[in-house]
Amino acid sequence: QVQLDESGGGLVQAGDSLRLSCIASRLTFSNYVMGWFRQAPGKGRDFVATINRSSSITYYADSVKGRFTISRDNAKNTVYLQMNSLKPGDTAVYYCAAARYGSYNVKGDDYPYWGQGTQVTVSS
Repeated sequence: QVQLDESGGGLVQAGDSLRLSCIASRLTFSNYVMGWFRQAPGKGRDFVATINRSSSITYYADSVKGRFTISRDNAKNTVYLQMNSLKPGDTAVYYCAAARYGSYNVKGDDYPYWGQGTQVTVSS
C-alpha cells in the first residue's frame, strides 16, 4: 500500500515561511503526479498545488500563486511545498496526495493516495 508521510508544519507568524515535505514509499515515485491540498477548520478540502512527473508542469490555486512553490526530488521520493509570506488564512491541515494517472491534477477525487496531514498555523 502506498504510504505518504508529511512533515514540516508548525506555528509561525504572518509573513514567515515554512517548507513542507512529503516522503512517499511503496510506489515508483517518478510515475506519480503529486499534489498538495489543505483543509481549514470547518471547511472542505481545497486544492493548493500540483506537479507532474518530470517537474515540467506546476499549477497553483490562485490564493497561493506567487507565494507557494511545489517541487519534487524523484531520487528522494519526496515532494515539497515551499510556503512564503504566510497569512492567517493559510492556517489548515496540509495533505500531500499521489495519483498514478493524469498529467497534473487539481481535483481531490483524482488522487487515490493521501497522507495523514501536517498542521500549519499562522498567527497574525
